[in-house]
Amino acid sequence: MRLYGVTGWKNAGKTGLMERLVAEFTRRGLTVSTLKHAHHSFDVDHPGKDSRRHREAGAHQVLLSSRTRWALMTELGEVEEPPLADLLARMAPVDLILVEGWKRDRHPKVEAWRTETGRPLIAPDDPTIRAVAAKGTPEIDDRPILDLDDTAAIADFIAAEVGL
Repeated sequence: MRLYGVTGWKNAGKTGLMERLVAEFTRRGLTVSTLKHAHHSFDVDHPGKDSRRHREAGAHQVLLSSRTRWALMTELGEVEEPPLADLLARMAPVDLILVEGWKRDRHPKVEAWRTETGRPLIAPDDPTIRAVAAKGTPEIDDRPILDLDDTAAIADFIAAEVGL
């Protein structure tokens, strides 16, 4: 499987770019999966639902299944968050896995960056960032700068990088 990341500071446009890239690669006939890192606690379950009740009762894992999808929830408790490589090993084979977040991991990435966030570029200190997808004019001259809104050009760049 080929892997490529989208990274950047909060409100830089990562999730919107991920959404557009998934649609673009899918339109091109590729199978795509995503991994999203959250720096906060999250829940995909709702209070009062049976699966939530199972977790609250102490189940280590709860698998929820229907005719349209299934989801496996694993409670970590006091165990550390698994590394990206362990999570990738659980993914079904596809043409491309897009990863949002995990900015400190060593896979290739494109950085989403917007002038209005007021945040500095991550790229100058991170050689795994292969290009900057920008809204504004970032000050960097050793990597390609792509228009954050030009999804096709960003997809072309990623496709060339991973050999698709």
